Amino acid sequence: MDDVHTWKLIHAERAAMADTLASLSPGQWTEPSWCGRWSVQTAAGHILAGAEQTTSRFLGHMISNGFRFNAMIDRDARRAGQLPPSEIVERLRATASATNHPPAPIVTMLGEVVVHGEDIRRPLGLASGTSPEARLACLEMYKDASFPVGTKKRIAGLRLVASDVDWSHGSGPEVGGSASALLLAMTGRRGALDDLHGDGLGPLRERMAAVG
Repeated sequence: MDDVHTWKLIHAERAAMADTLASLSPGQWTEPSWCGRWSVQTAAGHILAGAEQTTSRFLGHMISNGFRFNAMIDRDARRAGQLPPSEIVERLRATASATNHPPAPIVTMLGEVVVHGEDIRRPLGLASGTSPEARLACLEMYKDASFPVGTKKRIAGLRLVASDVDWSHGSGPEVGGSASALLLAMTGRRGALDDLHGDGLGPLRERMAAVG
């Protein structure tokens, strides 16, 4: 998939995410997300911070955070998450045609909005707003990913099979389920495990529990 088409997917996912955020009640913004200790509002702030990221800003923030990637990501998310919800929505909508990005493959920008969008929608009981094509692209990207998500080690020796898109990966005991649930589990979201099945689910659950 070329960068032009990838940007089309990214822009569509950002627009859909902005629509989701615009529909939330004040109480929903304060609910826990599926991403660590972030609230829905902080997770939304992270999506916005990623969408507005540039190479120079990324490098500057890495330097100011002592080259601690996770510390930088958390600080940027919490900073953006302090913005009023209406401003988060407005600024995210403004990125639905932008092509700025950090020093990383373009498809990682798609992963950011798809995975963290589900971090927000899933705990709120909202339907996935992600297109099948975007989910498939993210499954392909994350299947071999190491730092910072750790997917490659997490799913080693397992066969993952999606039930709603034409995708499978690996060999060994099988883990099956929707593309969304597989994607979230691959990237460390324990809440997605309840939507998966198969002989490989036990090992996957143990691996995720072992990291605390």
